[in-house]
Amino acid sequence: MTNSELLPAAVLRRKAVVYVRQSTQTQVQTNLESQRRQYDLVQEARRRGFAQIEVIDDDLGRSASGMVARPGFDRLVAWLCAGEVGAVLCFDASRLARNGRDWHHLLELCGMVEARVIDLDGVYDPCRPNDRLLLGMKGSISEFELGVLRARMFEAARAKAHRGELRISVPVGYIWHREVGLGFDPDVRLQEAVHLIFERFRKLGSARQVLLSLAADGVQFPRPSDGKKMVSFDWTPIRYRNVISVLKNPFYAGVYVYGKSERRTTLVEGRLRRFCRSSAARPSEGRLPPVVHKARE
Repeated sequence: MTNSELLPAAVLRRKAVVYVRQSTQTQVQTNLESQRRQYDLVQEARRRGFAQIEVIDDDLGRSASGMVARPGFDRLVAWLCAGEVGAVLCFDASRLARNGRDWHHLLELCGMVEARVIDLDGVYDPCRPNDRLLLGMKGSISEFELGVLRARMFEAARAKAHRGELRISVPVGYIWHREVGLGFDPDVRLQEAVHLIFERFRKLGSARQVLLSLAADGVQFPRPSDGKKMVSFDWTPIRYRNVISVLKNPFYAGVYVYGKSERRTTLVEGRLRRFCRSSAARPSEGRLPPVVHKARE
């Protein structure tokens, strides 16, 4: 690490950039102390002799894993390329990047323009081999930490799913009760809408005939108006996809199913993007089998 007294005048004449980031909107709303401590780095920049100080907080609520765009980080990189930045201040390495590509790219740019990296532990000069090694280790630890957290969360979710307790999204007619877990929705109108589809299917034997029959009777089907919360609904004329989604959903057979889809990561315009795909449409040899349990009525 470099002593603060050794910061050259050429560096202090440029601006110091305080980078503020939290990974989710929930953290932005609830982890206010972490947010305050990151903004306090402005005082640290002044204490070290910088007259021009910029705060970049465009990435509040955005992950640094490399899966989402970060306009604030891109702006920081642009300023570094223009030679306008004398120092980058961050709470710790994980605020700047949680993936090696962004982290090492940032260090490379800082080294080229002789900009310093400042965190709670001190001042680092990426031009110096020892400082570069220490910063590289901090970035690697941050990336490793993210991988460990993901693995733990995934295994915990699978363990809960094996017990039938993971609170995944459920179809119309079911609800998660605080005391008993998964059960029928107490709204009788919702239950009747589902039961009516099965009754007509037993008589007619065809999803299309069920649709024509129900449409002729002016039957309406609930559409969630609050996203995945499934608490409030708008009632609209029944459509074919409503009928087929009820008839093909294993939940209505009394079965709890988890693991029917898989996430895949691909490169889009130079950035990693994660997509959720149906495992039936895009099978893969390494896919975990679905976890099936009887739903509690």
